[in-house]
Amino acid sequence: MIEVGARAPDFRLADHSGQEVTLSDFSGRRLLLAFYPLDFSPVCSDQLTLYRQIQPQLDSARVTLVGVSVDSAFAHAAFRNHLDIEMPLLADFEPKGEVAEAYGAYLGEAGHTNRSLVLIDQDGVVEWVHETATPLDIPGPELIVEAIQA
Repeated sequence: MIEVGARAPDFRLADHSGQEVTLSDFSGRRLLLAFYPLDFSPVCSDQLTLYRQIQPQLDSARVTLVGVSVDSAFAHAAFRNHLDIEMPLLADFEPKGEVAEAYGAYLGEAGHTNRSLVLIDQDGVVEWVHETATPLDIPGPELIVEAIQA
């Protein structure tokens, strides 16, 4: 997993609408990358739905929450619609898992990411990370609230 204090690796990924998104697009704001394994899996659906609860706290702390998985932009669009969420979802699709690998969140043998959270400050420096022991564990919303308020 990437270490606190490291410069966040740049990325260029398509979002759920096919628009290109880069790390610099979030310059001046804190960014929370929520790496998750796959769209439409039951645990991933639960995780992203839970994060809706903390949107007011994220907004007041000027933190943008973005989901990242190895699914395509088309799958992300359908997944967002299915869950009725507004969080942007980024497609680490091709080369598969390249961004997750740069952040230390890719599980190569499984072919998808672990559940990992990376909080990046407004200057592009990693300020907090959390990695679950297994992709079956969900990092709860309270964990994120504690991190953004610390």
